[in-house]
Amino acid sequence: MLRSIPTTLMRGGTSKGLYINGRDLPDAPIARNRVLLAAMGSPDKRQIDGVGGAHPLSSKVAVVEPSGRENIDVDYLFLQVGIDKAEVSDSQNCGNLLAGVGPWAIEHGLVPIQGPVTPVRIYMINTESVAVAYVQTPLGKVEYEGDSHIDGVPGTAAPINIEFIDVAGSSCGALLPTGDVVDIVDGVTVTCIDNGMPVVILRAADFGLTGTEQPAEIERNQMICERIEAIRLLIGPRMNLGDVARKTVPKMCLVSPAMNGGTLNTRTLIPHRVHDAIGVLGAVSVATACLATGSIAAQIAGTSNLTNPKKLDVEHPSGFFTVEIDAAVDGGTLAVKRAMLLRTARKLMAGEVFVPAACWGGS
Repeated sequence: MLRSIPTTLMRGGTSKGLYINGRDLPDAPIARNRVLLAAMGSPDKRQIDGVGGAHPLSSKVAVVEPSGRENIDVDYLFLQVGIDKAEVSDSQNCGNLLAGVGPWAIEHGLVPIQGPVTPVRIYMINTESVAVAYVQTPLGKVEYEGDSHIDGVPGTAAPINIEFIDVAGSSCGALLPTGDVVDIVDGVTVTCIDNGMPVVILRAADFGLTGTEQPAEIERNQMICERIEAIRLLIGPRMNLGDVARKTVPKMCLVSPAMNGGTLNTRTLIPHRVHDAIGVLGAVSVATACLATGSIAAQIAGTSNLTNPKKLDVEHPSGFFTVEIDAAVDGGTLAVKRAMLLRTARKLMAGEVFVPAACWGGS
């Protein structure tokens, strides 16, 4: 027998996933994960028996619920559903699916419309931090169409400005998780940073790359991918993330000089595929690293001179990502006050996803 779950399929930023009210899923995490694996069709590299898109960027779930927290509208839990493995991870946030949380919450009656633009205060459960999404709501409803373009997505849509508040160190406990601006791991100099997403920044040149290679080209180079993964496994515990062998963090970001007038160029492993763009919070962390004097990113970009607010254009395979950061240097230490960026979202389909009723059983 099959059981249905009300859901909305949405594009959020450069990702795509299911948006589900938490009340419509089992309370127990193990049972919830079984349900989501079945919904996506995992484990199977094609996800042929589910609605997953057979890629990490389209095998995602946003669980949204009304919040009981003071001055917060909704709680948002991001879950990355494995493709060829029966794994569901809550070890990271997703700033792309975050873009769809505000529109979804408004349309499902969790947040009242407040005028032409409705702010939605979102508690991000994964990192215990807060973001505010400013959703276009002219004429008393969510507007998805507009003139804003983000690289990695064809066409244009209504702008959703997202403000991140106090996300520094949200996963690792500190903006610079190891306590140092640079570390040497397996003979390679890196910068570890966490401003909403744990990221390890590496020079592309240290791996014999120009940094302009397309994602598929890097993925085909097994020797480079294995070396980067070895560094990730070694640095994970030093970033206060523990054993990261089965985690989706930290992300590994290869940086090189900008090619198209931006701040610097990036290729990001997420961690076992190379992103066709760059994740929202990954871009925030990389942009922040550009302001940390002596970091790998600052050395490449030449951006350690701080002016506020500072806009940085992070180049990636599909274009660039503009991040606005308000920061200060206090006693020689970089302190981030806020970060702002532009995303878009689009509702693709609403209805029910069906999974075997047996998935609900047990703990």
